[in-house]
Amino acid sequence: MRIVIEHPDQWQGGQERDQGDPRGPGGPPHHWCGILALMLVAMAGAGLLQAQTVGSPRGEDIGGYNITDSLETGYRFALTGGNDGLYRSDINYGNGLRLLGSTLTIDSKDGHGRYFDEMLLTTAGLGNDPYETVTLRVRKNRLYRYDMTWRENQYFNPGVVISGGGHLLNTTRLMQDHDLTLLPDNRLVQFDVGYSRNTQTGPGLTTAQEFDTQSVAFPVFTDVRQQWNEFRLGTTLHLAGFTILLRRTWEFFKDDSVISLTAAEASTEANDPSVLQTFARGQPYHGSNPSWLGTLFTNRKLWAVNARLSYAGGNGNFALNELATGLDRFGGAANREILVSGNAQRPALAGDFNVSLFPTDKLSLVNHTAVSNTRIDGDSYYTEYDYGTGGLTTLSFNFLGVRTVSNATDLHYNASKWLGLYAGYTYSDRQIRVEEAESVPSIPNSSLSNLYPQESTLSGVSAGLRLRPVKAWTVNLEGEAGHASGALTPIADRNYRTLGGRTQYRTKKLQLGATYREVYNENAPLSFTTYSSRSRQASGSASWLVNRWFSLDTSYSKLHLDTVGGLEFFAGATFPQLQTGYDSIYISNIHAANAGGRFTIGRRADLFVGYTITKDTGDGRATAAPSGATGATALLDSVQTFPLTYQSPMARVSIRITPKLRWNAAWQYYGYNEQFQLFSYYENYHAHTGFTGLQWSF
Repeated sequence: MRIVIEHPDQWQGGQERDQGDPRGPGGPPHHWCGILALMLVAMAGAGLLQAQTVGSPRGEDIGGYNITDSLETGYRFALTGGNDGLYRSDINYGNGLRLLGSTLTIDSKDGHGRYFDEMLLTTAGLGNDPYETVTLRVRKNRLYRYDMTWRENQYFNPGVVISGGGHLLNTTRLMQDHDLTLLPDNRLVQFDVGYSRNTQTGPGLTTAQEFDTQSVAFPVFTDVRQQWNEFRLGTTLHLAGFTILLRRTWEFFKDDSVISLTAAEASTEANDPSVLQTFARGQPYHGSNPSWLGTLFTNRKLWAVNARLSYAGGNGNFALNELATGLDRFGGAANREILVSGNAQRPALAGDFNVSLFPTDKLSLVNHTAVSNTRIDGDSYYTEYDYGTGGLTTLSFNFLGVRTVSNATDLHYNASKWLGLYAGYTYSDRQIRVEEAESVPSIPNSSLSNLYPQESTLSGVSAGLRLRPVKAWTVNLEGEAGHASGALTPIADRNYRTLGGRTQYRTKKLQLGATYREVYNENAPLSFTTYSSRSRQASGSASWLVNRWFSLDTSYSKLHLDTVGGLEFFAGATFPQLQTGYDSIYISNIHAANAGGRFTIGRRADLFVGYTITKDTGDGRATAAPSGATGATALLDSVQTFPLTYQSPMARVSIRITPKLRWNAAWQYYGYNEQFQLFSYYENYHAHTGFTGLQWSF
């Protein structure tokens, strides 16, 4: 067994967590899969502790199986300062004992175990870490293979700084995946079934603006309850050199989060008597998404085919009922209720077909065709009642459709061992249609329908070459230019070009690499705004195995980005007026570098030291807004660039005490510093984290 705070190779400050996955309501803090994994580890450890002192270095033989185990546990520490919310959002490690890593393998010695031939169980961070993982694989040769992954993420999001603490999430996310494959080694057919589940539960804060668009936003409590489930059933066939996959999937999602006010909230703005006395919002959403997926693949001497077709028939039903009472900004009693409801079908069809031709050893031709069509079709109504004035506002929506057809052809020609040429052409046509429709059954001739279509075609050409002057050195150069007939959004590609290249030199002990890429997108003035963006990225890396006890890795990259677009908005202290003639500008110059060295000290110790730094120098200005700037100009100038520094030195040491026992320790520093503040909020923080623990294996 192996006792760890966490595996040293995984000790990277929790960057592996999945913050973008949907989660849902309900569920205990540890699902049964995690409990089962813990039980398996405990039982395996108990049996191994009794026989460990005389065990073979390659594990223990029990019955017809060979068992190996590795377990690492210890104590993690964290000393933090500065903005605790941002630290918890980025890193979130704390103090305490951990079971940071374990690996258990059980293998049949002759490949013919009674119930299984192979079992592999790994864990990371169990017990106290904010990110916990369990993976399990069980296999019976020629009969079945089962794969399971379980993860828990203690997710903390302090919200944007300009909310003044009015937005917050402190939730637990649970993720699990189960896949069972029957007849995995069969050359003719395999069957697979699967299940996945994602949930998110916990408290949060959001804001509600009451009782008109000029009032303040009041913080209200959120009870987050989201859940997503997926069931899969499929088969894979191998016929006449073709591989065919057919899969049926059923997805179910529901959001039963509840938002409410725990106590009356008064406005914090001067000369504003607004008070939110009661607030309640229920917004259940339940949806399903049954889908089909089919793929076909074959690879022959002179040609290859790869095709895929998927169809999803999404269905959703939602309702929102919001009731608010209190005093408006003039001190008068205010009562407002908002009702939103709807049902929608969201069928989505997507397919692509790839044909590759290899007429000679030097020439290859690839053609790719893709089609996608997504529609949202149904009834959606927004109704707002103002009980004070008796006012009624109703909006309706009926249809949204997005259709895209694209084709790309690539030609590759290897002129010689040291020269290769590439050329390509891409064409796509996209259409978006929006329809508003409504009718009042009790009023004749009240039907109304408005259709708003918009279409854009894009074509682009690309070319490149590959050079290999010597065996260990390769150079790739490429470029592309394209034009869209009508950009669907201000930031979409309209008149763009890209240039890039990469080079690599590789020997047995030394690897050197460098890349460069630039992307320019210049949108001609539209009827309402303009937009352009430019980005340039250059990087270099080196890896050197100096000798058997020392190796070195380094890298550096520079990323420049600047965007500018037209900006129009309403502003004014008494009577808001439309403001024009302003630009939305963002400028970033990011430098990122890291270096690491690995040392083997004698026969007992291994040492790793590293340093990582990321620095955005902005546009070089010393202050967020120039002196003398006032009003909207000062505000816009202060958010054009965000210079900051993020650095993280680290060190890890591993010392072998006995052939089966090691002592591991690690330290890592996180330092985040923003040069400019936003609305008097600083999000700087620093933290010293690390662990010390014992690793035992047999």
